[in-house]
Amino acid sequence: MRYLMLSKKNILQLLTLLLTLTCLLPGARAQRSEQAISLDTGSGILQASLILPAQPKPAPVVLLISGSGPTDRDGNSLGLPGKNNSLRLVAEQLADAGFATVRYDKRGVAASLAAGSTESALRFENYVDDAAAWLAYLKADTRFSKVAVMGHSEGASIAVLAAQKQAVHALVAIAGVAQNPADVIRLQLQASGMPADLLAQANEALSSLKEGKTVSDTPAALAALFRPSVQPFLISWFRYTPAQEMARLQLPVLIVQGDHDIQVGTEQAQALKAALPAARLEIIGGMNHVLKLAPAERAANIATYMNPELPLAPRLLPVLKDFLNPLMAPH
Repeated sequence: MRYLMLSKKNILQLLTLLLTLTCLLPGARAQRSEQAISLDTGSGILQASLILPAQPKPAPVVLLISGSGPTDRDGNSLGLPGKNNSLRLVAEQLADAGFATVRYDKRGVAASLAAGSTESALRFENYVDDAAAWLAYLKADTRFSKVAVMGHSEGASIAVLAAQKQAVHALVAIAGVAQNPADVIRLQLQASGMPADLLAQANEALSSLKEGKTVSDTPAALAALFRPSVQPFLISWFRYTPAQEMARLQLPVLIVQGDHDIQVGTEQAQALKAALPAARLEIIGGMNHVLKLAPAERAANIATYMNPELPLAPRLLPVLKDFLNPLMAPH
C-alpha cells in the first residue's frame, strides 16, 4: 500500500480548501458579532447590546424592548433566582437570520441603573421616550437599512407608543395586553387567591389611580403595589389602554401570543387583533410568557422562567422571519 506524503505547505492548503468548502455548504453560517453601545437620553445613559449579522452590508435592525419591572435586556427579572435569557435568544436567532438587533436595559434597571431617577419621579412616558430615542438613533445609523421594533409584555405597549413617535417599518407585539393595565392587575389579583377584603381594597385603589387620584389609606399588605412613591408611575401608566393605542397604528403589525402563557391570556391578543384588524395574529401552541415550550401546570410553567438552557419555542423564529423578511428586505 502506498501512502500519500503531504508537506506542511500542502496540509495548510488542504485545510484552507476544506474551510472554504465548509462555508459554502447549506446551513453554514458566518460568525455574528456583539458589542456594547449606549444612548445618552439627556436624563441618563442607557446601556445596550448590539448584535450585527455576518454580512457587512447595511442590515435591517430590530429594537427589542423588555417587559415590566426590573427586567433586563436579556428578558431576565432581577426578582427571580434564575435566568431564562428569552430576549437574548431572540436577538441571537434574529442575527443569525440576517437582522441586526439592539436590546437595552431600561432606565433604573441593571447596567442602566444610574439612569433611573427616584421612584416617585418615574413616569411611564419616560420608558416610551427612551424607546423612541433608540429608534431615532437606529434610523440615523448608516449601518442599518430598515428599522423595526419588537416589544415583550409591557414592552409591547411601550413599542406601540414609541412607534407613534418614530416611524418604523414594522412592529411586533409579543405577549402584550389589550386592556388597561389597571384592569389587568385586577384580574391578576383576583386569580392570585387574595382574601376578599384585601381584594376589595385593592380594586378601590386601582379605580382611584385610574382616575388620576392618589390613595393614602391602603393596608400594609398592599404596600408593595400601592406604596406612595410608585403611585405617580401607576397613574401615568393607567392613562394608556393598549388596544386603543394599537388602533392608531398605520404600519405592518404582528401580534404573537403563546397559549400556555399564565400571565397574559390569548384573549388579550385577540382583543389587540380586533383593535387593528389589519394586524397579523399568531398563537403559538405550548409557548409560555418567557417564550419557551412549557406545561400548562403553573409550577412547572414557572420553573422554565429560571432555566436559560431551554431553547425558544421552535415555531417562534419562523413566525418572526416570515413576517419581517418581506418588510425589511432591501429594495
